[in-house]
Amino acid sequence: MNRTLSGLNCQSSSNHSNKDIEDQVIDINTLPRDGSRRIFETNFLRKSEEGAEIEVTFFRKLDEELNKVSDFYKDKVEEVIDGASQLNKQMEARVALRIKVGKQDFERSNSNRSHQQERTQQSSGASKHVSVYANSGSSGSREEVKVNNNQNQDQDRLEVLEHVKINSTIQSPISTIKGTFRHSKDDELSFGKEDMRKAEEQLKVAFIEFYHKLYLLKQYSFVNLSAFSKIMKKYEKITSRRAYKLYMEIVDNSCLGNSDEIIELLERVETTFIKNFSNSNHTEGMKSLRPKRRREKHRVTFVSGFFSGCTVMLLVAIVLRIEYQKLLKKEGMQYMQSIFPLYSVFLYIVLHMLVYAANIYFWRRYRINNPFIFGFKRGTELGYREVFLLSTGLAVLALSGFLANLHLDMNSSTQEFKKVTELVPLGLVTLVLLILVCPFNILYRSSRFFFIRCLFRCILAPLYPMTFPDYFLADQLTSQMQALRSSVLYVCYYGLGEYSRRQNKCHKHGVYNTLYFVIAIVPYWLRFLQCLRRLFEDKDAMHGYNGLTYLSTIVAVLVRTAFELKGGVTWMVFALISSTVAMIVNAYWDIVFDWGLLRRHSKNIYLRDRLLVSHKSVYIVAMVLDIVLRLAWMQLMLAFNLHTVHKLSITTTVFCLEIIRRGIWNFFRYDLENPRLFVFNLHFNKQKRELKCPYYKVTLHLVLGHFIELLNKICTINLLRLENEHLNNVGKYGAFRSVPLPFSYYDENDDKDD
Repeated sequence: MNRTLSGLNCQSSSNHSNKDIEDQVIDINTLPRDGSRRIFETNFLRKSEEGAEIEVTFFRKLDEELNKVSDFYKDKVEEVIDGASQLNKQMEARVALRIKVGKQDFERSNSNRSHQQERTQQSSGASKHVSVYANSGSSGSREEVKVNNNQNQDQDRLEVLEHVKINSTIQSPISTIKGTFRHSKDDELSFGKEDMRKAEEQLKVAFIEFYHKLYLLKQYSFVNLSAFSKIMKKYEKITSRRAYKLYMEIVDNSCLGNSDEIIELLERVETTFIKNFSNSNHTEGMKSLRPKRRREKHRVTFVSGFFSGCTVMLLVAIVLRIEYQKLLKKEGMQYMQSIFPLYSVFLYIVLHMLVYAANIYFWRRYRINNPFIFGFKRGTELGYREVFLLSTGLAVLALSGFLANLHLDMNSSTQEFKKVTELVPLGLVTLVLLILVCPFNILYRSSRFFFIRCLFRCILAPLYPMTFPDYFLADQLTSQMQALRSSVLYVCYYGLGEYSRRQNKCHKHGVYNTLYFVIAIVPYWLRFLQCLRRLFEDKDAMHGYNGLTYLSTIVAVLVRTAFELKGGVTWMVFALISSTVAMIVNAYWDIVFDWGLLRRHSKNIYLRDRLLVSHKSVYIVAMVLDIVLRLAWMQLMLAFNLHTVHKLSITTTVFCLEIIRRGIWNFFRYDLENPRLFVFNLHFNKQKRELKCPYYKVTLHLVLGHFIELLNKICTINLLRLENEHLNNVGKYGAFRSVPLPFSYYDENDDKDD
């Protein structure tokens, strides 16, 4: 990477070799445009033949795509050159900083040699320096010149630090608070080992992302060249005209065909990364640069199926046990009212995991690159099979505990173990939490720790810069309000000692009522704080309006909770009004802003211009379901006068529907969020028109059908030719992650001007 990055200039040949005009089918001209850029224009030479206008249209569209792809590729090559230049400067600053803090590897290897040179210089005195000029060919003088040169090089490298400072990336609450009260001019380059370690970690990530960009750029060139080659071969096969060689010469000599420099730069990045960031271990270095995709193992599918069967069997056993013990009658209502909320936490979590697994399946089916959007480390993301495995495993664990609870509580021979039986739900929760924080590399450790980090950042929302997984997780938590409330029961049962009385007496505790109020609004409050943080960072008023939607929900939840605890007509009226306002505002925001639908001037009536799902009725059904399921939320206002068990059933059903609504919202929200592949839009007349030539007779539908099919193969490499579909308050994402660099260069004159 220390070599000058040059030679990445696209070359294009002038015209094809001169041949007899009678043997030519096409004539390709290279025309200048916008300085060094050139466009290709193909002239079809057999225009006098019948059906020639079809082939003229074919080559015109082909030229448009070639010019479009070449321009895109050249723009990306220029970005690569700028990125390589920045990384070169970063490496120079890193080397200088390593010299400053005394962590150079070559200093350690040459330390003994330097001490010997110093002792030699002290013993020989000035005569040694005279011999340098008298006999420059002697070995002693050459060694001294090397030492002096090394010292001069170190001094030159240290001069870089005079124009460099370490970027202060706000990544913790403490640094956020410090950054609020610290002036930018007070930021100076520190030379601590901790700063050096953080800088090297950031550089390592930057090199990995840069290498990934180069690799995808190389793949982009290869796939497009293959696509144009197949298109021309198909053209020759159908038309029996020889135009493949001439057209592919132009393609190969265009910017798109010159990828040797990208390959060379890939090799340089590999060499630099392996030498500086993996201790010259080629295997470990390539694992970081090219992580392997997670292999789909058959045992995951087998175990998932086994757990699914166990879940069904346990559900049947629980239903039969409840029916046998008549727990839904008056005699057993007290017990069900106390035991069911404890296990309903697992019900909501398992259902949400199943919905998320379905989201991953449909995201992958419709080519939504969710690992890139979420920022997962390549090779560590979970597929829908793995999420389904975890959900069914948790379901088996929870249902087993529930069935054991029923058996031990209802069996007269086990009454002496009643206190132990009461601890079964707490034991299950403790076991799940221990598995979640387990430090060993089992049960998808990287995904578990990723979830914990996102959850921690959500809790400290205003003190962290917002990332996509943070507010995605906060949105999911807003649909888990009842699960959070059920978890408060554990505080009442095991913290306040309500083992036997349980829910009947929990509302008499002031601590429980306070937590019951607070825990319901926590997810919406965190989301509101995230919107405020993004409002101050991005200066976009849409984030403020989005925060108001969550604020309206907070008011509705507070009033509803007060009505639930106190009752009364007044509280009921306030609850209905606030819930209605919140429902209308949130439904409108979901459909119009989060999904980008209901566009009056869209080519798809009342939808949006670009639809990922081809069937428009799917979007119509999704909008209707979103409104209906939000109306189901209003049903809770009418459920408080029902019987306790019936009210519990309705509450559970409504919140299960809310989780399903969240799953539908996830798909269409990130249908809009997805930076989708560029698809060549070729709008032709759908009517079949015959193309007649002396040697063949085919339809335009067949020719252009193959053409469109092959052009679509150009787009099979993910995240290359991208269009950002961020219409409203959607985060801005490109083909690659923007990685902050540790060092920034500045000019002293700029500081004086400031």
